Amino acid sequence: MKVSYKNIYSVLKTNRFIVLTVVAFAFISCSISLYTAYSIHRKAMNSAFAINTDGSIIPLKLVTQKENFKVEALAHLDLFHTYFYNINASNYEKNLKKALWLGNSSVDNLYRQKKADGVYNRLLQFSLVQKVVSIDSKIEEQGDDYRFQTTTVFEINRGASIDRYELISTGRLMIVDRHFPNNPHGLLISEYFEKSLKRIKT
Repeated sequence: MKVSYKNIYSVLKTNRFIVLTVVAFAFISCSISLYTAYSIHRKAMNSAFAINTDGSIIPLKLVTQKENFKVEALAHLDLFHTYFYNINASNYEKNLKKALWLGNSSVDNLYRQKKADGVYNRLLQFSLVQKVVSIDSKIEEQGDDYRFQTTTVFEINRGASIDRYELISTGRLMIVDRHFPNNPHGLLISEYFEKSLKRIKT
C-alpha cells in the first residue's frame, strides 16, 4: 500500500496554521481584555468622588481628584483645625480623636505635649470654651510636595472675659487612601508645627 506523504505534510501544515492562528487570537483577546479592565479601574479610581461647594465629599460622582485637589486640601485643613482647636469640656475628646485621623505622628506628638502641659485639664477645671472664629490656609505646590500655612483665629471664653488669639501653623500634606468617614479627603498632615501664637487686642 502506497502512503501519500504529500497529503500528510499538507494536513500537518494546515493544523499548524490553525493552532498558531488560535493562539494569536487568544493572546490578542487577552491583551485587549486586560487593557480594558485596567482602563476602567483607572477611571473608576480617579472619578469616584465629587466635591461639594463647601468642600465636603460626595461619593460616586464623576470628577478627578487632581482637578479638585486644592478644594479638598483647603477643606481638609479647615476640618483639622476646627477639630483640633474648636474644643470645650464636653466635646474635646471626640474632636481630638477625629483630628488625629487627619494628621500623622507630628500631630499626635503635639497633642501629647499639650496634654502633658495640662491644657485639657485646665479646659475641664475652668469650663473653658475655645471657639474657632476663622481659618485661612495657603497652599504651596512644588511637584508632589504640598506645603501649607494656616492662620487660625480662635476665642477662649473664660466666663467673665473672652480673649482672642491668632495662631499660625505650618506643615505638609501627604496623599493617602481615603477612609470614610475618618479621613474622607485622602490627605494626611505631616511636619505639623505651631509657628506662632499671639493675643489679639479687641
